[in-house]
Amino acid sequence: MAAYAALLSLKYIIQQIQLHPCPPISFDQNQVDSRTDNLNFLQDFLEGYSNGSSISREAVDVLESRIKNTALAAEDLIETRVVHQIHGGSTAHGENISSSDFHQDLEMRIILELKITCSEIHLTLGGAGSSSSPSTRLNAMVGFDDLLIEVMDKLTGQQSNLWIIPIVGMGGIGKTTLARNVYAKPLIMQHFDIRAWVTVSQNYNVEDILIEILLCISKDESLESLSAKSEGELGERIHKTLWGRRYLIVLDDIWSAEAWDKVNLFFPENGQRSRIMMTTRLSDVASIGSHGIVMDFLNEEKSWDLLCRYVFEEEDDCPPELEEIGKKIAKNCEGLPLSIVVIGGHLAKSERTREHWEYISENTNTIVNSEDNERCLKALQLSYNLLPVHLKPCFLYMGVFPEGNMIRVSWLVKLWVSEGFVKPINCKSLEVVSREYLQELCDRNLILVHKRGSNGNIKYCKIHDLLRDLCLREAEREKFLYVRRPHEPTIPRVINTQRRIGIHQSMSEKDYHPDPVLRTLQYVPLVRSLICNFEERLPLLDFRLLRVLKADDKKSYIDNSRQNEYSVDVVFRLVNLRFIAIRSDRPKSTGFPSSVNLLWNLQTLIVNCNWSVVAPCEIWNMTQLKHVHFYGLELPDPPIAEKDDEFILGNLQTLSIIRNFKCGEDVIKRIPNITKLQIFYFEEPQGFLSYCLDNLGHLHKLESLRFSIYSENKPSLNDMTKIGLLPNLQVLKLKVNSFVGTDWETIEGQFCNLRYLLISLCRDLEWWTTDSNHFPRLEHLHLQFLRKLKEIPSCIGEISTLQSIQLIWCSKSAVKSAKEILKEQEDFGNLHFAPIVIPSGFFTDFLTCPSI
Repeated sequence: MAAYAALLSLKYIIQQIQLHPCPPISFDQNQVDSRTDNLNFLQDFLEGYSNGSSISREAVDVLESRIKNTALAAEDLIETRVVHQIHGGSTAHGENISSSDFHQDLEMRIILELKITCSEIHLTLGGAGSSSSPSTRLNAMVGFDDLLIEVMDKLTGQQSNLWIIPIVGMGGIGKTTLARNVYAKPLIMQHFDIRAWVTVSQNYNVEDILIEILLCISKDESLESLSAKSEGELGERIHKTLWGRRYLIVLDDIWSAEAWDKVNLFFPENGQRSRIMMTTRLSDVASIGSHGIVMDFLNEEKSWDLLCRYVFEEEDDCPPELEEIGKKIAKNCEGLPLSIVVIGGHLAKSERTREHWEYISENTNTIVNSEDNERCLKALQLSYNLLPVHLKPCFLYMGVFPEGNMIRVSWLVKLWVSEGFVKPINCKSLEVVSREYLQELCDRNLILVHKRGSNGNIKYCKIHDLLRDLCLREAEREKFLYVRRPHEPTIPRVINTQRRIGIHQSMSEKDYHPDPVLRTLQYVPLVRSLICNFEERLPLLDFRLLRVLKADDKKSYIDNSRQNEYSVDVVFRLVNLRFIAIRSDRPKSTGFPSSVNLLWNLQTLIVNCNWSVVAPCEIWNMTQLKHVHFYGLELPDPPIAEKDDEFILGNLQTLSIIRNFKCGEDVIKRIPNITKLQIFYFEEPQGFLSYCLDNLGHLHKLESLRFSIYSENKPSLNDMTKIGLLPNLQVLKLKVNSFVGTDWETIEGQFCNLRYLLISLCRDLEWWTTDSNHFPRLEHLHLQFLRKLKEIPSCIGEISTLQSIQLIWCSKSAVKSAKEILKEQEDFGNLHFAPIVIPSGFFTDFLTCPSI
């Protein structure tokens, strides 16, 4: 929802100015309080409407448009003033703008409009009537045979107690059709004394649900007689009818746990092997039962089988000349049964020529979204419509990433925060709230988990192509986001009013010269976010109000082409930036300019360059910084502070990859909230004494530490006592000579929260002495290139949380000890322990236990 996103973004700007220790502009506190009250009222209105207000859609559309336009105009006025003030207080035309003129303009053009809009909403709320109606829908799909058998087994099992069996998956995956297939099976019809099917939907009414059940289970009832009864009377009638009989109740399309809470007391636990089956898109609803079924996408083989079933029906096989292209069409549907059904229906009615099928293969998504009155998008649209308003901007933003792209979650959550989409919650960082938003979208099956990281958090996610198309349609309708379509030769004129732009050039597009794109991008004065991935450099100097610049997808450290590299001198002139991710063409062995200090609200700084860079001393003044990532950044000594609270980077969470990091007390106290630190050392022998590595033990909020030493003269990190006592450390990666000496002995009380331990290229390490209670929560142990390590301590296998051990090019005796740990756990019947052991010298030989 563009209006809601604009409101949050405006509130975020005002808040950042108020909290900034040296703000570029200032507001009168009384004015801020008044404006904030109005903004909060408008935000509450949008959230209330999203949760089921009775105001007509037409009235809300008008109000949303006014709210969005007013909030965006306020953003433009405030940020333009900020940029002008930082650059010397003059406009691009050399005109001076006084503080009084700015505040008067803001008051007359913006604040007055906010007050008028609030008054109109008050009047609208006072005269609003009711307009809600339940909706039903029906999916058509041939289901998964293996899942059908699994569901039938759960329904007919011998357990006498009442089972709740949720079927969960994204819209269009085939949940209802699977349930209908099971419900209509003769075996199920004979097994249960009573069966009832009721569609709950999002606008449910408890009395309607109860009436529908009674009409299914009792032939003596009529709609007229039941409609005259109260909810309690209807529930009592159901309870009495079901008591003593084996029943199956299907609650189709249930959208909230609240709906279940209101009807579940009417279903008796009668010891008759009764079952309740429900279909839902929401994982939290699915958690109601402990016997759930998760519907995933079809694999390529099953997708092809389903397509053939729809296209050829009773015919034997697909003609040989169409099989290859037909399998490609099935693959293009990405495992979503509803897409396959729509394409199958189209192919069944059209000519069966290779030329036509090749056309279908190249235009699968377009046809799916246009066929049968956009049947697939309508099925998925419901999931978007019923999203809480705070999740809608984050979901629509997913359309900015290239089709089929794996999305790095650590970047995604930073982008959502930088865009101002995340609503502050007390005692939680915006990044934590952002990850909670992501989990909510995953629970609703709108975003897919692709890979988890070493700490168990989601590392990469994806979005199905059809859902991405939905994002782009809604984003275009609300003027929330513009994304250039593949092979689009020109960019529409409407781009000059866009605030978020995504442009990606694939290798197949190199015949399209990007110059028209670059020329068009010179006329986008309002743009705040630019997510791009193509070979040409963009004319960045024209983007004075830019907040987000992501021009590096971090696919590789080294790129032979230097065309898409940016000068940090040019980038740092864009003083309104909050998020920077670029490849740098900065010459080797130099620092980046002190002008970085002018970026008053910079939060994320990611620069991909292949040489060490020296940061200016001014970096210690950048109190808004949260995440800094270079490939070899050297930090200078912090300036001497006159007051204890000067130059404290209290927002800083991530520092990587830092070269020769000095851990003196004056540095450590300035980064008290660091959670992720990656450091390495290249230095002469005499230099190591000044690094004070023991002080790492004072970073009490540290969750992830990576350490490497590229020198024969190593500083001592062999005493792990202080590192081991870090209370929040979850990920520890000890790489390249991190140990001094041959022995490592741990003691009780260390590593109390460590979940992932990597030891790699520590050439001196021979003996590791420990106990299972020294790593009470360890889940993954990875050992790499440890040629001298004699063995893995056998007690490691006794850690109850351990999930895997991995060895790559370790000594034969270490591999032998790993096999012995595996065998011992198998003998104990520990099926949860599933290590992967790669013997020295063989990268393809896996030793696994039966549970893998």
